[in-house]
Formats: sequence, C-alpha cells, structure tokens
Amino acid sequence: MSTGTVQSSASVGLTFADPELENSIAAILRDVEVVLIDAVHSANPLVTEAARHLVDAGGKRFRPLLVGLAAHFGDDPSNEDVVKAGAVVELTHLATLYHDDVMDEATVRRGAPSANSRWGNALAILIGDYLFARAADLAADLGIDAVKIQASTFSRLVHGQVAETAGPLDGEDAITHYLRVISQKTGSLISTSARFGAMFGGCPPEQTEALATFAETFGIAFQLSDDLIDIASESTQSGKTPGTDLREGVPTLPVLYALASTDDDATAVRLREILAAGPVTDDALHAEALGLLRESAALKQARETVRGYADRARAALAPLPHVPARAALESLCDFIADRTN
Repeated sequence: MSTGTVQSSASVGLTFADPELENSIAAILRDVEVVLIDAVHSANPLVTEAARHLVDAGGKRFRPLLVGLAAHFGDDPSNEDVVKAGAVVELTHLATLYHDDVMDEATVRRGAPSANSRWGNALAILIGDYLFARAADLAADLGIDAVKIQASTFSRLVHGQVAETAGPLDGEDAITHYLRVISQKTGSLISTSARFGAMFGGCPPEQTEALATFAETFGIAFQLSDDLIDIASESTQSGKTPGTDLREGVPTLPVLYALASTDDDATAVRLREILAAGPVTDDALHAEALGLLRESAALKQARETVRGYADRARAALAPLPHVPARAALESLCDFIADRTN
C-alpha cells in the first residue's frame, strides 16, 4: 500500500489484517486521485488552480476509503463505478470545506493558506459551487439513483449548516440540536460513501442499508471524539491546540453537558459560570476551565456517549458477512473506543 494510504488509514484508526484487501483499497484510492485531478480541471486556469488547491493539499480521503471498503462486501469491488463514486463523495466533501472556511473565516486548511485567504471569499464560494457541480456531473454517470442520493445528501449538508448557524429551534434541547447538526453535517456524507460503495460493489439491499447505518453512526462517533480530544489531550492529537474550541466559543459535547448539569458541587458551579460567559479568551480563565472540564462528570458523560455510538456502529455490522472488510470496519470502532479513554 502507498505511504499516503497507510497514513490516511492510521489517522482514522483503520487497520488491515488482510494484505489483499489492503492492496485493493490502495489501488482504488490511486484511481480516485486520478479522477479527482481530471474532474477539477477547467478551461479557465484560475478555476483549475483554485479547485486543485485542496485536492493537492491531500487529506485523509476517508470517504473514498469507505467507498472502497463497502464495495468489498459485494462481488465487484474494483469496477470503475466504485472509483467514480469515491470521487463524487470526495469532491462533495472538498466543496464543503471551501464554504466552511468562508463561514469560519479560516486562514489555514491542511497546513496551507485557505482558499478564501488566498483568493477572497467570493472566489472560494464559487469554487466550492464548481466542485459540487463536478460531483453532480460524475454522479450522473452512475445513474439516476446516484444523482438522487447525492442531491439528498447535499440537502442534509445544507440543513446541518443552517441548523448550526441558526442555533437550536424554539424549545429544542441544545444537546439534541448539536447531535442533529453532526448527523447532518458529518454523518450524512460518510453514510452516502458506504452506501455508494455497497451499491456499486454489488451488495444486496439489506447489506447496503447496514453499511449506510454503520457509516453514519461511526461518523457521529468520530466527530464527537474530536470534541473530547480537544479538551482531554495534552498534545495536538486533534490537529489543534488543546482547548481551541473552548477559546473560540464553539459548543462541544462536554461543554454542553457541563452547561446542562444541575450539580451544585462548587467546581461544577464554577465551571458553568465560566462557560456561560461565552468564548473563554482570557488565558487564566481558559486554563481554569480546561482543568475543570478534564476532571468533570460532563467529560465522563461525553465519553460514554461516544462509546455508545461506537457500540451502535459495531452492532449495525451484524447482518454483514465475516469478510476482511468487516474486520477493517470493526477496527474503526475499536479505535474510537480506545481514543476516548
């Protein structure tokens, strides 16, 4: 397997016990990369340069990886439609990153200047739109069902972003809202990745549904585990300085649990006081809040929630045959459980 693929697999906790599966997935990802480069090419050099900006920056390529793994439950995992499907989901993912960076006013993405900081917000939004269009064009080659699924996924992504921006609906619990946002913004496209892989790899409908359910549930667990790492890690394990979300006022699961707590213990009360004020930008308060969160019942509750999603993801695999791809997917669940301890 290529070094890049090994790094991508390790970064999401995937382990391969079967060399044949490992080599097959590596071949699929190499072919996806070729399709991606071709898909973003434009007659306009500026469009090509800006569209290739994040393609060339690399990334986990987790969604195409999942397409390939799901395809290996079927009888035709290496057909060209599997590769096209991998490119569809990755192009869709990349498009959301261009838009997210504009909304978040981000200056860096994957270790390089973000597109919006380099070319401005207007061009970054347009390039994101271009990538969505290229994904739709590739999906059309896969048939009407793929087009409908991709469109439905796009709708869920937009609804998730709107929900995150607007906040909870009147009377909606903040934690319920947060989990709904993650399901839409993160889980939806990961679920579609597994669905596409199963469909174009030749899986029967019941296995396709099982894989889609697994993937969405795992996607939620993985995103939530990042919340915990941002607080609990002493290092930059999440790719960010620990406590970044806290400093920026981004509500994450441990923070939401802490704010919802009715515990009258002095430390719990003090933690709620700090968090309720919004972004914790003062260095001394930030250090205090981070220390309190690390020792809090809220962090323990968040760990239990993540493990619950990981267990549900593993249970979703029950209808699937015991092939090497299943062992690989189960390793993802093991990784999440270990990651949140």
